[in-house]
Amino acid sequence: MVPPMDDIAKRLSAVILTMTAERAPRTICPSDAARAVDPDNWRDLMEATRELARELARSGDVVITQKGEDLDPDAQWRGPVRIRRAGT
Repeated sequence: MVPPMDDIAKRLSAVILTMTAERAPRTICPSDAARAVDPDNWRDLMEATRELARELARSGDVVITQKGEDLDPDAQWRGPVRIRRAGT
């Protein structure tokens, strides 16, 4: 049985916050969090992981970066991004 998306979203958010805190000031890849939550089906979680990273960036918990530059969580962006704990 597949857990409801709400449960997965809570787990993903918790993993993003935990991993960014543990690795600070280094960044994580969204796929790191997705793999931690579901190693076999992590690719299916990538869109949700990126959206949760946006939400966490809006709340000031994390910063989303691309090529070392901070991204606006409300802007459209493409390509590989990284996530770091805010304030590090």
